Amino acid sequence: MSYRIPCLLIAIIAVTACVTVNVYFPESAAQAAADRFIRDVYGDDANNAAPLPGEDNPQSRHSVPSWFTRGLASVGDFLIAPAAAQSPNINIQTPAIDSLKSAMSARHQQLSAGYEAGGVGMAASGLIVLRDAKAIPLQQRNQIKQLVVQENQDRNKLYAEVAKANGHPEWENEIRAIFSGRWVGNAPAGWWYESAGSWQQK
Repeated sequence: MSYRIPCLLIAIIAVTACVTVNVYFPESAAQAAADRFIRDVYGDDANNAAPLPGEDNPQSRHSVPSWFTRGLASVGDFLIAPAAAQSPNINIQTPAIDSLKSAMSARHQQLSAGYEAGGVGMAASGLIVLRDAKAIPLQQRNQIKQLVVQENQDRNKLYAEVAKANGHPEWENEIRAIFSGRWVGNAPAGWWYESAGSWQQK
């Protein structure tokens, strides 16, 4: 019986090491970085951002690790050398990212009317779509379609660049998920976004 407890502790330590070193993603830092980037892109629109229903706390807008995973990660902080832990910072200031931000900020000035009219919506994938072409004046429709394509190209580049800039290309999906929520979180009331497979108006 006595050998079972040491074996159990060893197993927990091994699992903790894997969770802390190999899986840990600095979600809070990523949210803060995404907010800074998106507010620069949105400009004045970000000043009119409206909270989502029941999500006044930005930290509640994304799923967090379970209590068990958080517990293991906490134990791991004591068991694993600090040098092995991931940096809690997310770098969003590189020439490539700055170039993308500049292009997206300029483009947003033209896309803003599409968001307000309900013609352009924020998809759950972190991209945007022309969700209701009829809401866009006919003479502007082709231009908005082109802007949507260009915006999505830059957004895909952005998520990859942010992950790359932080030395973790494998974080691209996590970066995309964070930005997807924060594009919506920083948007003004009235804009449309996709949630649980359906379109909702903020």
